[in-house]
Amino acid sequence: MPEFRFRLATLLRFRQSMRDECRLRLAESQRADEDLRDRLTRLDAERKRLQGRRRRSAGPGEVDVDRIVEVERYTSVLRSEEERLKRRRETLAVEIQQRRQSLLKADQDARSLEKLRERHLLRHRREQWRRESKQLDEVALHTAERRT
Repeated sequence: MPEFRFRLATLLRFRQSMRDECRLRLAESQRADEDLRDRLTRLDAERKRLQGRRRRSAGPGEVDVDRIVEVERYTSVLRSEEERLKRRRETLAVEIQQRRQSLLKADQDARSLEKLRERHLLRHRREQWRRESKQLDEVALHTAERRT
């Protein structure tokens, strides 16, 4: 009997590659989100450090107005950057969700063909086993006929 050949093998490989591509795109988006989260954490730490400097500059004794203005200006820049990063994370969250959905769809498409391939392979093996059994039965019958 001929070797098993899945007629939709090319389509199966295509769907598997699409699934792999979807996984990669999702991973890229998740890494970008992690990077943004890390940057936000660093900005928050920097802002807290500046608040401490501002308190010390405005403390008892001589007040360094220039230092306070400089800290306020830099704090404003940090807040602006923080807001920009938060908006980017919100956009990225939508993108991540869409990519998750794409991955789920691609995975379902690939799995359905993988299951179909398995069913066809099983059918092929059963047919092969049936033919081999038939041949063995015929050989046994011929052998029995020769003995009689």
